[in-house]
Amino acid sequence: DEGSCINAPERWLCFPSFQLMAAMGNGAAKAKYEQKVPAFYYRPTHSDCKMLREQWIRAKYERNEFEFIEKQEPYSAGYREGFLWKRGRDNGQFLSRKFVLSEREGALKYFNKQDARDPKAVMKIETLNATFQPAKIGNPCGLQITYLKDNSTRNIFVYHSDAKEMVDWFNAIRAARFHYLQVAFPGASDEELVPKLTRNFMKEGFMEKTGPKHTEGFKKRWFTMDDRRLMYFKDPLDAYARGEVFIGSKENSYTVLSGLPPTTQGHHWNHGITIVTPDRKFLFACETEAEQRDWIAAFQRVINRPMRPQEYAVEAHFKHKP
Repeated sequence: DEGSCINAPERWLCFPSFQLMAAMGNGAAKAKYEQKVPAFYYRPTHSDCKMLREQWIRAKYERNEFEFIEKQEPYSAGYREGFLWKRGRDNGQFLSRKFVLSEREGALKYFNKQDARDPKAVMKIETLNATFQPAKIGNPCGLQITYLKDNSTRNIFVYHSDAKEMVDWFNAIRAARFHYLQVAFPGASDEELVPKLTRNFMKEGFMEKTGPKHTEGFKKRWFTMDDRRLMYFKDPLDAYARGEVFIGSKENSYTVLSGLPPTTQGHHWNHGITIVTPDRKFLFACETEAEQRDWIAAFQRVINRPMRPQEYAVEAHFKHKP
């Protein structure tokens, strides 16, 4: 099955259009096969998963999606519904669930029962994000969807056995976000809006952490750095974070330091990181020096970036969290 999420050899090299592209040369081929790529459509880079890169090539040379606008209907119509395998929050089983994305309603919804009138969850397009996570989810088409519920991040993990179907869902979410942002920021250009449609996490992995008194034992947790939100989970596939830390900018007295205060005890891993915020210090420990280096670099990138006006509101909300 051409569209299935099986790691088959890259058969697209045999497409007649791919051979034609080789004969035409890159510039002319791009002008032909990419002439009508919508602004919101995700163009994969070498760092994206293999499935996403392969589907981009199929969309261009096998399905000719960017020559004929009517072929873009599955992700550009403003409405999409279908069934995806969704991971259960409590038992971890993947079950088939109906999903409905509606730009008019400004939401992505899913239903636990096929004939249910009321959705199990309503995810506002305003806070929606989607990122492919094949390794974490254990499926080449695994997609992690996040949204804010009561200003806390909620994770949903889904996949579909057909790769095209999953990429169409991903681009439909991007299209809905694009149209939402065009209304929210009427003066903004496409170039300004496109980077805001979906985002990959800056870094993920295990670290140890201790509590606010710094006398509690260190516990191993899965951490996700999503822009300025550092979230930690007991398990990488948990639906809710155990906690979230806001990482502001250096102008606002946020700093990251290598190592831990000298009196710190209870950590099993030796490569410490201290994050200083206006309110308190957060202490973490990494298993290896390389991990410590990567985390510090990720934190530093965020801290070096001045805060945008809307991020001050997010910071204030974190300070008043119970």
